[in-house]
Amino acid sequence: MLDKACPVCKSVMTAGNEPWHFVCKRCHYEMATLLPTINKTDLHRPLDEFSRESGLRTVRNINFKTLLNRICTFTSNHHKLLDVGCAHGWFLELAKNHFDVLGIEPDQTIFKQTLKLGLPIRMGYFPQILSTDEKFDVIVFNDVIEHIPDIQSVLSACNDHLKDDGLLVLNLPDSNGVFYRLSKIFNFIGMKGFFERMWQVGMPSPHIHYFNQKNLGILLASQGFEVKDKGRLETLSLDGLYTRLTYANKKTRPIVTSLIYCLIFIAMPLLKILPSDIAYVITQKKK
Repeated sequence: MLDKACPVCKSVMTAGNEPWHFVCKRCHYEMATLLPTINKTDLHRPLDEFSRESGLRTVRNINFKTLLNRICTFTSNHHKLLDVGCAHGWFLELAKNHFDVLGIEPDQTIFKQTLKLGLPIRMGYFPQILSTDEKFDVIVFNDVIEHIPDIQSVLSACNDHLKDDGLLVLNLPDSNGVFYRLSKIFNFIGMKGFFERMWQVGMPSPHIHYFNQKNLGILLASQGFEVKDKGRLETLSLDGLYTRLTYANKKTRPIVTSLIYCLIFIAMPLLKILPSDIAYVITQKKK
């Protein structure tokens, strides 16, 4: 049993589906005790970043355009925007046409690749890589906040580094999503791989948190942020999906991967109307 209080409602976390998985029965927040091992290459096989990039790029760019349009409805152009965990720089590439951008990336390999694009990025962790007096109009975490163990300290740091009325934007997995719910069912009947994939078990930066929009809103309010907008983003795109499946499941036989791809292809119309596994929330710093 993990003697740890839920960061949302302060209830005691209880055992979940796996030894490393814990849940809050009161607000339905979920967490993992998995540890990040970024830059510790001796603990992991080298990541095939080319396959990962090509598998994710289409759906990420669709979502980033949607998110950027929503951000622009709440703030004017030419303001300062910080992208925490900017990875390959895809969001920075889009946002630089509207904002004075800066990216932060802790992974050495990805940082070196993105630096070649000529984007303004720093290698390190938020907020340590920033000077104490650096302030931004917008701080964005795209598929990043769920990987950070001490989420409360990071949200507090966001408050410190945002200007008055600044925006904090989160794009993250949603525990009410159809794929996450299916993964828990599969895990219950002994098919653990899908659930482990949702938490990115064995990856250098596994998921630590799973929120839904309700408990996330409560946490953000407790840290001094007011929700201004929220919604869902695309989970999958057929373009790059097969590469993404093979990257995520290298031990799976090709015929099984092809079968999964075909099943998703057939189910795409239904998936469009079911709850997406990716949510976004745009919040404003309270005065």
